[in-house]
Amino acid sequence: GQLFGAPVSVYSFGVFLKPLVHEFHASRAAISFAFTLHNVIGALLLPAMGRLIDRVGARRVILALTAIFALVLLSALWIGTGIWQLYVFYTVLGITLAAGPGPVPYGVVISHWFNRRRGLALGLVGLGIGIGAFAVPLLSQRLIAHSGWRVAYAAFGGAMVLISIPVVATFLQNDPSDRGLQPDVAEPAMKATASKEGMGWADIRRSADFWLMIVVFTLTSASMHAGVLHMPALLTDGGVSAGRAAMASAVVGISVIFGRLGSGYLLDRFFAPRIAMLFYGACAIGLAILWSGEARSSAMIAAFLVGLGMGSEVELMAYLVSRYFGLRSFATAYGYAFAAFMLAGALGTLLMGAGFDHFHSYKVPLGCFCAAMTCAVVLLTRLGPYRHGVESAPKPPLEAVAAVSGA
Repeated sequence: GQLFGAPVSVYSFGVFLKPLVHEFHASRAAISFAFTLHNVIGALLLPAMGRLIDRVGARRVILALTAIFALVLLSALWIGTGIWQLYVFYTVLGITLAAGPGPVPYGVVISHWFNRRRGLALGLVGLGIGIGAFAVPLLSQRLIAHSGWRVAYAAFGGAMVLISIPVVATFLQNDPSDRGLQPDVAEPAMKATASKEGMGWADIRRSADFWLMIVVFTLTSASMHAGVLHMPALLTDGGVSAGRAAMASAVVGISVIFGRLGSGYLLDRFFAPRIAMLFYGACAIGLAILWSGEARSSAMIAAFLVGLGMGSEVELMAYLVSRYFGLRSFATAYGYAFAAFMLAGALGTLLMGAGFDHFHSYKVPLGCFCAAMTCAVVLLTRLGPYRHGVESAPKPPLEAVAAVSGA
Protein backbone atom coordinates (compact mmCIF):
# COMPACT_ATOMS: atom_id res chain seq x y z
CA GLY A 1 0.00 0.00 0.00
CA GLN A 2 2.88 2.39 0.70
CA LEU A 3 4.78 1.65 -2.54
CA PHE A 4 2.92 4.31 -4.55
CA GLY A 5 1.83 6.63 -1.74
CA ALA A 6 4.55 8.86 -0.33
CA PRO A 7 6.99 7.91 -3.15
CA VAL A 8 4.62 9.56 -5.66
CA SER A 9 3.38 12.65 -3.82
CA VAL A 10 6.46 13.32 -1.66
CA TYR A 11 9.69 11.73 -2.90
CA SER A 12 8.98 12.44 -6.59
CA PHE A 13 7.77 16.00 -6.10
CA GLY A 14 11.23 17.35 -6.94
CA VAL A 15 11.16 15.53 -10.29
CA PHE A 16 7.77 17.06 -11.11
CA LEU A 17 8.78 20.55 -9.86
CA LYS A 18 10.31 22.03 -13.01
CA PRO A 19 7.74 20.50 -15.42
CA LEU A 20 5.00 22.00 -13.23
CA VAL A 21 6.76 25.39 -13.15
CA HIS A 22 6.89 25.30 -16.97
CA GLU A 23 3.28 24.09 -17.34
CA PHE A 24 1.71 26.69 -15.07
CA HIS A 25 4.19 29.54 -15.78
CA ALA A 26 4.67 29.92 -12.04
CA SER A 27 7.54 30.44 -9.61
CA ARG A 28 9.09 27.62 -7.63
CA ALA A 29 7.51 29.00 -4.47
CA ALA A 30 4.06 28.93 -6.12
CA ILE A 31 4.48 25.28 -7.15
CA SER A 32 5.98 24.41 -3.77
CA PHE A 33 2.80 25.85 -2.25
CA ALA A 34 0.93 22.87 -3.74
CA PHE A 35 3.00 20.57 -1.55
CA THR A 36 2.45 22.94 1.37
CA LEU A 37 -1.30 22.46 0.97
CA HIS A 38 -0.72 18.70 0.63
CA ASN A 39 0.91 18.57 4.05
CA VAL A 40 -1.02 21.29 5.91
CA ILE A 41 -4.56 20.09 5.15
CA GLY A 42 -3.57 16.46 5.64
CA ALA A 43 -1.88 17.28 8.93
CA LEU A 44 -4.88 19.20 10.28
CA LEU A 45 -7.12 16.18 9.71
CA LEU A 46 -4.63 13.53 10.84
CA PRO A 47 -5.29 13.76 14.61
CA ALA A 48 -8.98 13.08 13.96
CA MET A 49 -7.99 10.18 11.73
CA GLY A 50 -5.80 8.86 14.54
CA ARG A 51 -8.76 8.87 16.92
CA LEU A 52 -10.85 7.12 14.28
CA ILE A 53 -8.18 4.41 13.92
CA ASP A 54 -8.13 3.93 17.71
CA ARG A 55 -11.90 3.35 17.57
CA VAL A 56 -12.54 1.30 14.41
CA GLY A 57 -9.11 -0.13 13.57
CA ALA A 58 -6.62 0.72 10.85
CA ARG A 59 -7.77 -1.71 8.13
CA ARG A 60 -11.03 0.05 7.23
CA VAL A 61 -9.39 3.47 7.18
CA ILE A 62 -6.45 2.29 5.06
CA LEU A 63 -8.65 0.63 2.44
CA ALA A 64 -11.06 3.55 2.04
CA LEU A 65 -8.44 6.29 1.82
CA THR A 66 -6.04 4.30 -0.37
CA ALA A 67 -8.85 3.88 -2.91
CA ILE A 68 -9.52 7.64 -2.89
CA PHE A 69 -5.79 8.41 -3.21
CA ALA A 70 -5.58 6.18 -6.30
CA LEU A 71 -8.63 7.80 -7.91
CA VAL A 72 -7.18 11.28 -7.32
CA LEU A 73 -3.95 10.28 -9.07
CA LEU A 74 -6.00 9.00 -12.02
CA SER A 75 -7.80 12.35 -12.14
CA ALA A 76 -4.52 14.08 -13.08
CA LEU A 77 -5.43 13.40 -16.72
CA TRP A 78 -8.14 16.06 -16.44
CA ILE A 79 -6.13 18.80 -14.69
CA GLY A 80 -6.26 21.98 -16.76
CA THR A 81 -3.88 24.93 -16.95
CA GLY A 82 -5.16 26.76 -13.87
CA ILE A 83 -2.79 26.44 -10.95
CA TRP A 84 -5.75 26.27 -8.56
CA GLN A 85 -6.51 22.85 -10.01
CA LEU A 86 -3.02 21.67 -9.06
CA TYR A 87 -3.63 23.00 -5.56
CA VAL A 88 -6.89 21.03 -5.25
CA PHE A 89 -5.17 17.92 -6.61
CA TYR A 90 -2.36 18.05 -4.05
CA THR A 91 -4.69 18.99 -1.20
CA VAL A 92 -6.81 15.86 -1.67
CA LEU A 93 -3.67 13.74 -2.07
CA GLY A 94 -2.44 15.05 1.27
CA ILE A 95 -5.73 14.35 3.04
CA THR A 96 -5.88 10.76 1.85
CA LEU A 97 -2.16 9.94 2.07
CA ALA A 98 -1.76 10.67 5.77
CA ALA A 99 -4.21 8.03 7.01
CA GLY A 100 -4.44 5.83 3.92
CA PRO A 101 -1.27 4.63 2.17
CA GLY A 102 0.84 6.61 4.66
CA PRO A 103 2.95 5.54 7.64
CA VAL A 104 0.56 6.30 10.52
CA PRO A 105 -2.03 3.51 10.12
CA TYR A 106 0.64 0.98 9.16
CA GLY A 107 2.71 2.05 12.17
CA VAL A 108 -0.32 1.45 14.39
CA VAL A 109 -0.83 -2.06 12.98
CA ILE A 110 2.85 -3.00 13.38
CA SER A 111 3.10 -1.60 16.90
CA HIS A 112 0.19 -3.80 17.97
CA TRP A 113 1.58 -6.91 16.28
CA PHE A 114 5.18 -6.58 17.54
CA ASN A 115 6.86 -5.68 20.81
CA ARG A 116 10.31 -7.29 21.11
CA ARG A 117 11.12 -6.71 17.42
CA ARG A 118 9.01 -3.60 16.93
CA GLY A 119 11.86 -1.49 15.56
CA LEU A 120 12.83 -4.00 12.87
CA ALA A 121 9.17 -4.65 12.01
CA LEU A 122 8.57 -0.91 11.52
CA GLY A 123 11.64 -0.79 9.28
CA LEU A 124 10.53 -3.76 7.22
CA VAL A 125 6.99 -2.50 6.69
CA GLY A 126 8.48 0.78 5.51
CA LEU A 127 10.44 -1.01 2.78
CA GLY A 128 7.59 -0.25 0.41
CA ILE A 129 8.24 3.46 0.81
CA GLY A 130 11.99 2.95 0.47
CA ILE A 131 11.69 0.87 -2.70
CA GLY A 132 9.17 3.33 -4.09
CA ALA A 133 11.38 6.29 -3.20
CA PHE A 134 14.13 4.68 -5.28
CA ALA A 135 12.08 3.51 -8.26
CA VAL A 136 9.29 6.08 -8.57
CA PRO A 137 11.50 9.18 -9.23
CA LEU A 138 13.26 7.31 -12.04
CA LEU A 139 9.97 6.09 -13.49
CA SER A 140 8.52 9.58 -13.09
CA GLN A 141 11.39 11.15 -15.02
CA ARG A 142 10.90 8.71 -17.92
CA LEU A 143 7.12 9.00 -17.95
CA ILE A 144 7.29 12.80 -17.87
CA ALA A 145 9.82 12.88 -20.71
CA HIS A 146 7.78 10.43 -22.81
CA SER A 147 4.14 11.27 -22.02
CA GLY A 148 3.99 14.28 -19.71
CA TRP A 149 3.41 14.76 -16.00
CA ARG A 150 -0.35 14.08 -16.15
CA VAL A 151 0.13 10.60 -17.55
CA ALA A 152 2.88 9.93 -15.01
CA TYR A 153 0.55 10.63 -12.08
CA ALA A 154 -2.29 8.63 -13.64
CA ALA A 155 -0.03 5.63 -14.28
CA PHE A 156 0.79 5.39 -10.59
CA GLY A 157 -2.91 5.70 -9.71
CA GLY A 158 -3.68 2.75 -11.98
CA ALA A 159 -0.90 0.71 -10.34
CA MET A 160 -2.45 1.33 -6.92
CA VAL A 161 -5.85 0.12 -8.11
CA LEU A 162 -4.41 -3.04 -9.63
CA ILE A 163 -1.74 -3.90 -7.02
CA SER A 164 -1.95 -2.04 -3.70
CA ILE A 165 -5.64 -2.25 -2.88
CA PRO A 166 -6.07 -6.00 -3.60
CA VAL A 167 -2.98 -6.87 -1.53
CA VAL A 168 -4.09 -4.80 1.48
CA ALA A 169 -7.66 -6.13 1.31
CA THR A 170 -6.40 -9.71 1.28
CA PHE A 171 -3.66 -9.73 3.91
CA LEU A 172 -3.94 -6.81 6.39
CA GLN A 173 -5.18 -7.54 9.94
CA ASN A 174 -5.66 -4.87 12.61
CA ASP A 175 -4.45 -6.66 15.73
CA PRO A 176 -3.01 -10.06 16.78
CA SER A 177 -6.02 -10.56 19.06
CA ASP A 178 -8.10 -10.92 15.86
CA ARG A 179 -6.29 -14.24 15.41
CA GLY A 180 -6.10 -15.19 19.08
CA LEU A 181 -2.47 -14.09 19.47
CA GLN A 182 -0.36 -11.76 21.56
CA PRO A 183 2.22 -9.35 20.05
CA ASP A 184 5.20 -11.05 18.38
CA VAL A 185 2.81 -13.58 16.83
CA ALA A 186 4.05 -16.74 18.55
CA GLU A 187 2.37 -16.11 21.89
CA PRO A 188 -1.28 -17.06 22.53
CA ALA A 189 -3.67 -14.34 23.63
CA MET A 190 -4.13 -13.80 27.36
CA LYS A 191 -6.57 -10.93 27.36
CA ALA A 192 -7.89 -8.46 24.82
CA THR A 193 -6.49 -5.46 26.63
CA ALA A 194 -2.87 -6.67 26.72
CA SER A 195 -1.83 -4.57 23.72
CA LYS A 196 -3.75 -1.50 24.94
CA GLU A 197 -1.66 -0.59 27.98
CA GLY A 198 -0.26 2.90 28.23
CA MET A 199 -1.15 6.52 28.88
CA GLY A 200 -4.41 8.16 27.82
CA TRP A 201 -4.32 11.10 25.43
CA ALA A 202 -5.13 13.59 28.21
CA ASP A 203 -1.94 12.56 30.05
CA ILE A 204 0.18 12.36 26.91
CA ARG A 205 -0.60 15.91 25.84
CA ARG A 206 0.53 17.20 29.26
CA SER A 207 3.86 15.37 29.03
CA ALA A 208 7.01 17.47 28.52
CA ASP A 209 8.61 14.57 26.65
CA PHE A 210 5.79 14.59 24.09
CA TRP A 211 6.28 18.26 23.28
CA LEU A 212 10.03 17.84 23.16
CA MET A 213 9.48 15.13 20.54
CA ILE A 214 7.15 17.45 18.61
CA VAL A 215 9.86 20.12 18.46
CA VAL A 216 12.44 17.58 17.27
CA PHE A 217 10.12 16.15 14.62
CA THR A 218 9.27 19.68 13.44
CA LEU A 219 12.89 20.77 13.01
CA THR A 220 13.97 17.56 11.30
CA SER A 221 10.96 17.29 8.99
CA ALA A 222 11.27 20.87 7.74
CA SER A 223 14.96 20.38 7.03
CA MET A 224 14.72 16.97 5.36
CA HIS A 225 11.72 17.82 3.18
CA ALA A 226 13.40 21.02 2.04
CA GLY A 227 16.54 19.14 1.08
CA VAL A 228 14.86 16.15 -0.60
CA LEU A 229 12.08 17.90 -2.50
CA HIS A 230 14.27 20.67 -3.88
CA MET A 231 17.29 18.47 -4.53
CA PRO A 232 16.71 17.89 -8.29
CA ALA A 233 16.22 21.62 -8.87
CA LEU A 234 19.19 22.48 -6.64
CA LEU A 235 21.47 20.10 -8.51
CA THR A 236 20.39 21.12 -12.01
CA ASP A 237 20.94 24.77 -11.02
CA GLY A 238 24.51 23.74 -10.20
CA GLY A 239 25.10 22.24 -13.66
CA VAL A 240 24.05 18.64 -13.00
CA SER A 241 22.03 17.04 -15.82
CA ALA A 242 18.32 16.30 -15.31
CA GLY A 243 19.02 12.58 -15.55
CA ARG A 244 21.76 12.71 -12.92
CA ALA A 245 19.55 14.86 -10.67
CA ALA A 246 16.80 12.23 -10.96
CA MET A 247 19.42 9.62 -10.09
CA ALA A 248 20.23 11.62 -6.95
CA SER A 249 16.54 11.38 -6.02
CA ALA A 250 16.79 7.62 -6.60
CA VAL A 251 19.86 7.51 -4.33
CA VAL A 252 17.71 9.16 -1.68
CA GLY A 253 15.35 6.23 -2.15
CA ILE A 254 18.18 3.73 -1.68
CA SER A 255 19.33 5.46 1.49
CA VAL A 256 15.72 5.59 2.72
CA ILE A 257 15.79 1.77 2.57
CA PHE A 258 19.07 1.71 4.51
CA GLY A 259 17.65 4.23 6.97
CA ARG A 260 14.50 2.20 7.55
CA LEU A 261 16.18 -1.17 7.98
CA GLY A 262 19.23 0.21 9.80
CA SER A 263 17.26 2.30 12.27
CA GLY A 264 14.73 -0.50 12.80
CA TYR A 265 17.46 -3.05 13.55
CA LEU A 266 19.28 -0.69 15.90
CA LEU A 267 16.14 0.47 17.74
CA ASP A 268 15.61 -3.06 19.08
CA ARG A 269 19.15 -3.06 20.52
CA PHE A 270 20.04 0.47 21.61
CA PHE A 271 18.43 3.51 23.25
CA ALA A 272 16.20 5.13 20.61
CA PRO A 273 17.19 8.81 21.16
CA ARG A 274 20.84 7.87 20.47
CA ILE A 275 19.84 6.14 17.23
CA ALA A 276 17.90 9.25 16.29
CA MET A 277 20.97 11.39 16.94
CA LEU A 278 23.03 9.15 14.66
CA PHE A 279 20.68 9.32 11.67
CA TYR A 280 19.74 12.98 12.07
CA GLY A 281 23.42 13.85 12.40
CA ALA A 282 24.09 12.09 9.08
CA CYS A 283 21.32 14.16 7.48
CA ALA A 284 22.83 17.37 8.87
CA ILE A 285 26.16 16.45 7.24
CA GLY A 286 24.39 15.85 3.91
CA LEU A 287 22.73 19.27 4.08
CA ALA A 288 26.10 20.81 4.92
CA ILE A 289 27.59 19.28 1.75
CA LEU A 290 24.77 20.79 -0.32
CA TRP A 291 25.26 24.14 1.44
CA SER A 292 29.03 24.11 0.83
CA GLY A 293 28.59 24.31 -2.94
CA GLU A 294 30.32 20.96 -3.52
CA ALA A 295 27.05 19.27 -4.54
CA ARG A 296 28.10 18.85 -8.17
CA SER A 297 30.98 16.54 -7.26
CA SER A 298 29.42 15.07 -4.10
CA ALA A 299 25.75 14.99 -5.09
CA MET A 300 25.28 11.28 -4.50
CA ILE A 301 26.98 11.37 -1.09
CA ALA A 302 24.82 14.30 0.01
CA ALA A 303 21.67 12.59 -1.32
CA PHE A 304 22.52 9.39 0.52
CA LEU A 305 23.12 11.14 3.85
CA VAL A 306 19.95 13.23 3.65
CA GLY A 307 18.00 10.11 2.69
CA LEU A 308 19.27 8.28 5.77
CA GLY A 309 17.58 10.84 7.96
CA MET A 310 14.42 10.83 5.87
CA GLY A 311 14.29 7.04 5.94
CA SER A 312 14.63 6.74 9.70
CA GLU A 313 12.18 9.51 10.61
CA VAL A 314 8.89 7.59 10.46
CA GLU A 315 10.19 4.55 12.36
CA LEU A 316 11.75 6.76 15.00
CA MET A 317 8.52 8.67 15.53
CA ALA A 318 6.43 5.53 15.90
CA TYR A 319 8.97 3.80 18.14
CA LEU A 320 9.54 6.78 20.43
CA VAL A 321 5.83 7.48 20.86
CA SER A 322 5.04 3.81 21.58
CA ARG A 323 7.90 3.35 24.06
CA TYR A 324 7.31 6.56 26.01
CA PHE A 325 3.48 6.53 26.04
CA GLY A 326 2.32 2.96 25.28
CA LEU A 327 -0.43 1.78 22.92
CA ARG A 328 -3.63 2.81 24.69
CA SER A 329 -3.90 6.08 22.71
CA PHE A 330 -1.06 5.38 20.32
CA ALA A 331 -2.87 6.22 17.05
CA THR A 332 -4.03 9.56 18.46
CA ALA A 333 -0.59 10.54 19.80
CA TYR A 334 1.17 9.30 16.66
CA GLY A 335 -1.39 11.17 14.58
CA TYR A 336 -0.53 14.44 16.31
CA ALA A 337 3.21 13.75 16.00
CA PHE A 338 2.90 12.93 12.32
CA ALA A 339 0.72 15.99 11.82
CA ALA A 340 3.57 18.12 13.17
CA PHE A 341 5.91 16.24 10.83
CA MET A 342 3.68 17.00 7.84
CA LEU A 343 3.15 20.66 8.73
CA ALA A 344 6.87 21.18 9.20
CA GLY A 345 7.59 19.42 5.90
CA ALA A 346 5.15 21.73 4.15
CA LEU A 347 6.68 24.81 5.73
CA GLY A 348 10.24 23.69 5.02
CA THR A 349 9.47 23.03 1.35
CA LEU A 350 7.75 26.42 1.00
CA LEU A 351 10.56 28.29 2.78
CA MET A 352 13.14 26.59 0.58
CA GLY A 353 11.32 27.75 -2.56
CA ALA A 354 10.72 31.24 -1.18
CA GLY A 355 14.36 31.46 -0.10
CA PHE A 356 15.49 30.63 -3.61
CA ASP A 357 13.11 33.18 -5.13
CA HIS A 358 14.39 35.88 -2.75
CA PHE A 359 18.13 35.17 -2.76
CA HIS A 360 18.29 33.56 -6.24
CA SER A 361 20.19 30.77 -4.55
CA TYR A 362 19.61 27.92 -2.09
CA LYS A 363 22.63 28.92 -0.01
CA VAL A 364 20.90 30.81 2.82
CA PRO A 365 17.93 28.44 3.37
CA LEU A 366 20.24 25.42 3.28
CA GLY A 367 22.40 26.96 5.99
CA CYS A 368 19.34 27.56 8.17
CA PHE A 369 18.07 24.02 7.75
CA CYS A 370 21.48 22.55 8.52
CA ALA A 371 21.46 24.53 11.79
CA ALA A 372 17.93 23.29 12.56
CA MET A 373 19.01 19.65 12.17
CA THR A 374 21.93 20.23 14.51
CA CYS A 375 19.61 21.78 17.08
CA ALA A 376 17.32 18.72 16.91
CA VAL A 377 20.26 16.41 17.60
CA VAL A 378 21.09 18.39 20.74
CA LEU A 379 17.48 18.37 21.98
CA LEU A 380 17.34 14.56 21.81
CA THR A 381 19.80 14.39 24.70
CA ARG A 382 16.99 15.66 26.97
CA LEU A 383 14.80 12.54 26.64
CA GLY A 384 14.82 10.25 29.68
CA PRO A 385 14.27 6.46 29.95
CA TYR A 386 11.37 4.60 28.33
CA ARG A 387 8.07 4.25 30.19
CA HIS A 388 6.91 1.25 28.16
CA GLY A 389 9.97 -0.77 27.20
CA VAL A 390 10.06 -4.37 26.00
CA GLU A 391 10.43 -5.63 29.54
CA SER A 392 7.02 -4.17 30.46
CA ALA A 393 5.17 -6.44 28.05
CA PRO A 394 2.99 -9.09 29.70
CA LYS A 395 4.33 -12.63 29.48
CA PRO A 396 2.09 -15.62 28.71
CA PRO A 397 1.58 -18.29 31.37
CA LEU A 398 3.68 -21.45 31.16
CA GLU A 399 0.73 -23.62 30.17
CA ALA A 400 -0.01 -21.35 27.21
CA VAL A 401 3.59 -21.56 26.03
CA ALA A 402 3.45 -25.36 26.38
CA ALA A 403 0.27 -25.44 24.31
CA VAL A 404 1.90 -23.49 21.48
CA SER A 405 5.05 -25.63 21.52
CA GLY A 406 3.03 -28.84 21.57
CA ALA A 407 4.46 -30.01 24.91
